[in-house]
Amino acid sequence: MTTLQDSIQPLRSYEVRTFGCQMNVHDSERISGLLEDSGYVAAAVNQEPDLVVFNTCAVRENADNRLYGNLGNLRQVKEKHPGMQIAVGGCLAQKDQDVIVEKAPWVDVVFGTHNIGSLPVLLERSRHNERSEVELLESLEVFPSTLPTKRDSTYSGWVSISVGCNNTCTFCIVPSLRGKEKDRRPGEILAEVQALVDAGAVEVTLLGQNVNTYGVEFGDRGAFAKLLRACGDIEGLERVRFTSPHPASFTDDVIDAMAETPNVMPQLHMPLQSGSDTILKSMRRSYRSKKFLGILDKVRERIPHAAVTTDIIVGFPGETEEDFAETLRVVEASRFSSAFTFQYSIRPGTPAATMDHQVPKDVVQERFERLTALQDRISAEESATRVGVEQEILVTNTPGTKSEETGRLSGRAPDNRLVHFSVPAGEQQPRPGDFVTVPVTASHPYHLIADPEPGQYQLRRSRAGDAWDRTQAESCGTPTPAGDSSAPGVNLGMPTLRVGG
Repeated sequence: MTTLQDSIQPLRSYEVRTFGCQMNVHDSERISGLLEDSGYVAAAVNQEPDLVVFNTCAVRENADNRLYGNLGNLRQVKEKHPGMQIAVGGCLAQKDQDVIVEKAPWVDVVFGTHNIGSLPVLLERSRHNERSEVELLESLEVFPSTLPTKRDSTYSGWVSISVGCNNTCTFCIVPSLRGKEKDRRPGEILAEVQALVDAGAVEVTLLGQNVNTYGVEFGDRGAFAKLLRACGDIEGLERVRFTSPHPASFTDDVIDAMAETPNVMPQLHMPLQSGSDTILKSMRRSYRSKKFLGILDKVRERIPHAAVTTDIIVGFPGETEEDFAETLRVVEASRFSSAFTFQYSIRPGTPAATMDHQVPKDVVQERFERLTALQDRISAEESATRVGVEQEILVTNTPGTKSEETGRLSGRAPDNRLVHFSVPAGEQQPRPGDFVTVPVTASHPYHLIADPEPGQYQLRRSRAGDAWDRTQAESCGTPTPAGDSSAPGVNLGMPTLRVGG
């Protein structure tokens, strides 16, 4: 006789491993939401999950190696775990397709960038048919923001305004994997922002492969500036950020909107890629170094304390020592607070992969080291200008590497600089999502230190902190102090950089 207890099936647990850009991080929130909507539960820390989903990146060569290395490590785990499933999605899945199950036949599901919403059905189909299911679409099935979402943070959220890209940069494989630009309507975006704020968020980041061409699909080239201003009208939304713009499309109306909308933060990520006009032309980047520097001049004229970050590729095919010297010149003039620097690697399927004059590896490495040394110096000098300046810090739940040793908590300044701060004895501890105002007392190239004296520490409790308390109560019954690192974070999958934010 079958009892009720016998008929109860345990909930299947899952883990999402994310490699790549902020768009992938946001997609992983959608994947988690879909799975939980389908009855899965997030695996506990140190628990072996019943399902592992890889959300992959295809921008760099080591992305392939990293995925297949992870899949190889899971093979024996899966053999010892009856019913375990492995799914691979994202840009690398869209690129490699059937190759993934040829190289790793123990993978159960492969899905692409255009059909995230199909994952639960594909998992069930694979389990029922006892075979791998590979399903990829060539165009967007449904805009990802219409899917269920499990947000990674209570105080800050990603909001996608567009997907895909209409540019044709010769080094980039993303347009062929994510398709042409598709824009959401402004009302949909603002409704999602409002829903985040209603749930307690105080910060949003607007996402797109090229945010400042937003509106091209529905014929409004000023749409992005209007969207920033509209975000300024949302009560309770304290910080608005966006990533990433393209220098060729960056217009004065966006700079004006940034300067005139109080909750748009004084931060700009502006990808340079190269300082050489010759290389920019070869990359098919439709701007030149003079225009790039002119944009930064205008931004700093309107927003004097703006922190500007960038992306730079070293060793693009045909790059000469003179070209590289131009990159060093532009970096020196730009005064970036930090830079993500990459050694060029061939990506099959891109025009640059078959270009003549590929730069030898040892030459690329030597140039890379010179660039990182320059940016390290500039970052240290720029950070030092913040010492003695009072900053309002949004407290995060991501501790620093030395937090246990120092007792400091962490957060982000308005310009997105990372700040590690201490709480004077006798003062109230903040929660993730609260704000503290403290003076910066020391600087390092890529983070600041704030050790306030008694009377220099101001705590502003926020709705986001209240939301954090609620989620902690729902998950374990008691709030956890800021800086508790027991909850798993999202791994961006970025390489370890000396030149980074």
